[in-house]
Amino acid sequence: MTRTRERYAAVQELRHQGESLSAICRILSLDRKTVRRFAGATTVDELLGKAIGRSDLLEPFKPYLHQRWGEGITDAAQLTKEITVRGYRGSNQTVRRYLHPFRELLTPPPAPPTVPKVRQVTGWLLRHPEDLDADEHRQLADIRSRSPHLDRLAEHIKAFATMMVHRQGEDLDTWLFTVEADDQPDLRSFAIGIRRDHDAVTAGLTLLYSSGKVEGNVNRLKAIKRQMYGRAKLDLLRKRVILA
Repeated sequence: MTRTRERYAAVQELRHQGESLSAICRILSLDRKTVRRFAGATTVDELLGKAIGRSDLLEPFKPYLHQRWGEGITDAAQLTKEITVRGYRGSNQTVRRYLHPFRELLTPPPAPPTVPKVRQVTGWLLRHPEDLDADEHRQLADIRSRSPHLDRLAEHIKAFATMMVHRQGEDLDTWLFTVEADDQPDLRSFAIGIRRDHDAVTAGLTLLYSSGKVEGNVNRLKAIKRQMYGRAKLDLLRKRVILA
């Protein structure tokens, strides 16, 4: 990342001085494609984002690379072929770049722990704690300990889930005030939506009755209607609705 920032600064400075792409290639000893990419980037974060994205492609296969390196397989091209069979979609250069520090060590470093995806963490936060296994509990606790922001978010989610399960609609205003006082952009739009339909949400969190079954049937009918669009007349649609 440091090299990327330095190259970006150098290319942008030479461009500002009026140098052509060919001249920048000669001055910095860089390939023309590389210079064009750095010159065309609006910010260095744009370049870093692409680099991080390529690195993320390799993340699930790092333990396998460590294992194979420990077994004596040190050819990057061969290892790229092996992980490609297992689903890798990145480039050979990304693998070479990751393995390069290994060549200076007597033994490869221990494999890094697999980084959970955003979707996984979201699922852990939204599921009932009893539905998580021991490893998921451990990973979630580790993530929460490293991120105070995420830890507070988890507490807000837990409090709202408690209101839903135990029908404690009278606590909604307190929950909204707490969320709005906290710096939680992920919940801000959710809180605004609740404010718009405050009475309805309070009733849904308090009363035993709901329109859930009606809404479910409406959704089912709409799905059937979309499947039939442009394919048949009303009589066949009516039969499908009745038989479904």
